[in-house]
Amino acid sequence: MKVYHTLEPIYNQNSKVLILGSMPSVKSREENFYYAHPRNRFWKTLAKVYNEEITDKKEFLLKHKIALFDVIKECDIEASSDSTIKNVVPNDLSEILKNSKIEAIFTTGTKAYTLYQKYIFPKTNIKAIPLPSTSPANSKKDIEEILVKAYSEIKKKTT
Repeated sequence: MKVYHTLEPIYNQNSKVLILGSMPSVKSREENFYYAHPRNRFWKTLAKVYNEEITDKKEFLLKHKIALFDVIKECDIEASSDSTIKNVVPNDLSEILKNSKIEAIFTTGTKAYTLYQKYIFPKTNIKAIPLPSTSPANSKKDIEEILVKAYSEIKKKTT
């Protein structure tokens, strides 16, 4: 099924780190916000990394100089399964990069990293740092601890 990315990127002129997912999930598209599935650990992980409660997600990101977007502008995908992604059209990151202070790019999950390398890296020449997926499908043992340790790299780049 053809799916279009409908969420605006979150960033401002002070953003120093860009986090890229692959494509918003069905739930995120329904809720019109990133990582909206209640079992996705993205927001919980960032709350632990920064040791604060997140009440306003957009405000939290901007306060910590984090930009958020996705690699894919449109693609064929079944439900929210990254493994089914085909016929990718990448997002253009040039406006974000031009109008911010991005010093590091992180990708959430293997698919986002692979697609970034294939479609976006040749245009930006900015290496991405891959992070583990916060998806509920990632059920590795000790995933909470793994996520907090990996995502702590974001904090190092924004403080």
